[in-house]
Amino acid sequence: MGERSVISDGEVLRELLAEGVSPWLGGLCRSLLAPGRLAALVREAGVRGATSHPRALAADVARGTAYRQQLSHLACRSVPLDTSVQALCAYDLRSACDELLPVFVSTQGRDGHVSMDLDPRLAHDARATAVAAVALNRAACRPNALVKIPATDEGIVAVGDCLARGIGVHVTEIFSVRRYERVVDAYFDGLERALAAGRDLAAISSLASLPVARLDAEIDARLRASGAGTAEPGTASPAVARLVYRLYEERLGSERWRILAAAHAHPQRLMWEVDTPEDPAPAVPYVAGLVAWGTVSVMSEATLEAVARGCRLQGDTLSGEAEAARAVVTGLERRGVSLEEVAKKLETDGVDRLVSSWRALRGAVDDRLRRPRG
Repeated sequence: MGERSVISDGEVLRELLAEGVSPWLGGLCRSLLAPGRLAALVREAGVRGATSHPRALAADVARGTAYRQQLSHLACRSVPLDTSVQALCAYDLRSACDELLPVFVSTQGRDGHVSMDLDPRLAHDARATAVAAVALNRAACRPNALVKIPATDEGIVAVGDCLARGIGVHVTEIFSVRRYERVVDAYFDGLERALAAGRDLAAISSLASLPVARLDAEIDARLRASGAGTAEPGTASPAVARLVYRLYEERLGSERWRILAAAHAHPQRLMWEVDTPEDPAPAVPYVAGLVAWGTVSVMSEATLEAVARGCRLQGDTLSGEAEAARAVVTGLERRGVSLEEVAKKLETDGVDRLVSSWRALRGAVDDRLRRPRG
């Protein structure tokens, strides 16, 4: 970032916090954990959490020196490739959790979390995902660590199993109201099992994230391809987000939730993934357009700066908007766009993209292990 960065322009991000939306840093990697860097974003820009992505980790391993010392140590001991990748991820997770621990403590566990990916090749194996989650959780050994699990059919089963064991979960790759409903049910189920086992529900946290930029890109492309046009591109995902938020409110008003809340459970928070990897500017309207109390917007460092410089907030944009959102969805269906079909495609593409990024991460680590001083 330039000399005049998000750190000196943090007023908008603090306004976002005042609206009840927590800004999180996306693309966490070792370079962003340089002394004072994440702490400054927390202190001056209001960043309240962080999440990794194997794509960012792979790029940082390949191009920089931040991982050199640990990789040299692993290479000298002939540590296997997959174990080395896990060691790098666990180190980053621990370090970021330590940086964000003051936020976690001051918000009584509501914020201050860090989420890290598991090997996405396990996304269709519930048991293997749960085993990997236990291993990463133990390696992190931090109360504010979360494991990331894609919302495949098997992943949702693993989500409930992990929560029942007291492991915090960040559920990803959610593209429809129906899929989110299953995620919420898994959250409630996991907490109920944890409560029955005598666990402290206040110590268990969860996020459910919707990649809104990717959802709009797919729907707008389908409309163009069909000749239906996109008079207002970028309107589909806000409609889906409003329906998801309405379901979130309904679930928090249920008797099932009241029992869990009485046992000090935290609501599973909704996260909006607003980034487009190529250009942070398109993400800015999403941040302003997806505002409601208790939610999270995750942004890359570049997007944080773009939001700080060019975002104009207009208050709560999600509450009470379900009827208008349903009209948008009905209009899309009439124009030949099946949101459930889109969601299934994006879920598959999302897991494939994660696998590809993980492959790139393994390749970068393997290369560095072979020449650790390079």
